[in-house]
Amino acid sequence: MKHIIILMFLIFNFINADTQLAEPKPAIDNPRKFVFPITNWDRNNVNHILSSANNVIKFYGIDKTEVVIVAYSEGINSLVSNRDKRIQKRVEALMTYGVEFIACGNTIKTLKINKKYLLNGVEVVTAGIVELIERQLRGYIYIRP
Repeated sequence: MKHIIILMFLIFNFINADTQLAEPKPAIDNPRKFVFPITNWDRNNVNHILSSANNVIKFYGIDKTEVVIVAYSEGINSLVSNRDKRIQKRVEALMTYGVEFIACGNTIKTLKINKKYLLNGVEVVTAGIVELIERQLRGYIYIRP
């Protein structure tokens, strides 16, 4: 009987365990900073990345996160209007929560994409991969779901 009570206690504590936040805890003046890459045009993968970014924001709170998504290579298609209406709506919704979307200028040139076809609010940088490096050096955590 004693073993059953101990087992039930362990199971209950495991099921109800919350994530322990590292110090310093996230705050408006000390947000958790994340950078996600989108590198291919697999819609399931793109949706997974967008969902992951959304989950991070929901967990920590809008005012306690800085989320950046950098698209390059074939992933640039996720930021081009009229490629996929569902993804476009999700990107635009995340922008309302302050998520930064960045497109790789080198990819735009290579794939001959006219910048006017990028979604409103998308920033263009010279090189997406360099943006990922620089964000990490500025304390952003690189997430590859």
